[in-house]
Amino acid sequence: MLSEGMRIAVNTRLLLKGKLEGIGWFTYQTLERIVRDHPEHEFIFFFDRQYDPSFVFAPNVTPVVVYPQARHPILFYLWFEWSIPFMLRKYKADLFLSPDSYLSLSTKVPTCLVIHDLAFEHYPEHFVLSHRMYWRHYSPLFAKKAKRIATVSNFSKDDIVKHYGIDPANIDVVYNGAHDEYVPLSAADREAVKQKYADGCEYFVFAGALHPRKNIVNLLKAFIEFKKRQHTNMKLVIAGRPAWKYDEVEEMKSEMPFKEEVKWVGYMNVDELSKVIGGAYALVYTSLFEGFGIPILEALQCDVPAIISNTSSMPEVAGEAALQADPSDPMDIADKMHLIYRDEALRARLVDKARIQIKKFDWNISAKKLWDSIMKCVQ
Repeated sequence: MLSEGMRIAVNTRLLLKGKLEGIGWFTYQTLERIVRDHPEHEFIFFFDRQYDPSFVFAPNVTPVVVYPQARHPILFYLWFEWSIPFMLRKYKADLFLSPDSYLSLSTKVPTCLVIHDLAFEHYPEHFVLSHRMYWRHYSPLFAKKAKRIATVSNFSKDDIVKHYGIDPANIDVVYNGAHDEYVPLSAADREAVKQKYADGCEYFVFAGALHPRKNIVNLLKAFIEFKKRQHTNMKLVIAGRPAWKYDEVEEMKSEMPFKEEVKWVGYMNVDELSKVIGGAYALVYTSLFEGFGIPILEALQCDVPAIISNTSSMPEVAGEAALQADPSDPMDIADKMHLIYRDEALRARLVDKARIQIKKFDWNISAKKLWDSIMKCVQ
């Protein structure tokens, strides 16, 4: 049994300055706390490119650049099956923590693996063929190889058990949290945000990378239907970077009715995105599938109610602080937009419930739970 003075190697290839999204935020928020809270251990951070110094969180972190840059299945293989085993031996690692669903099959070092979701098992058509083939071949092997698995929701835990036959006793649920920047805005700040991003009008907001699983096409169809039913200046603000298979969104973006009512603001850093979410009338997050859905939590933390999908992990995250819609039915999404717009008392009740729901999620708790999972690997 190891407990004191461990050398813990960590896959930190998704710590990218100015490009932190779901998995990157999980990695950042948990690791920042873990290395600070455990100065007795040494942490070796493996980056696949030159790193930003802000990711070296404490004196007990040694950053190492490991090549090649792993952004394609062939390079995934080279990085995890050749470079990483070599580095684990070189640095005499006692344990390997990999927070992005990949691990090395070629090492005997005990591995704690974080699997965020199995979206590619449910919607394979939404992913590039090369990546899809890699994940469907290797992910079951990764899950079986891991000494311990952490995942971000009870839904995802059940999904891993169902698809890969893993003993549920070997899987720990480690919820995401929301960044401290996500707080309710004052009335003056809300007005300033509305002026800057929505022509001074109230607005629905969506935040996330723009790819097919996020269901942007049906969101736009729902907004069109909402605008047809309701004579209002309400806008739709979409915050996020175009990812893959974006063509259908681009086509609709240029041809849809009410297109001037949709504001595309691109990728934002947390200081600005927290204001855009905090200034919204409601979040509309009707993704087809999520292992967690961090923007839902971010909205609730800002006293902004949500309209969410009635699928996967999203009802677990939102609890009673959201209206649920069928993501495959734009009319149902429009119905919920109409309902929350027309009923101020309903919106106020959802905000009250949000203040209760967010108490379940905290990055400090997440870091402690991930650390517990790590320790189970070496005991």
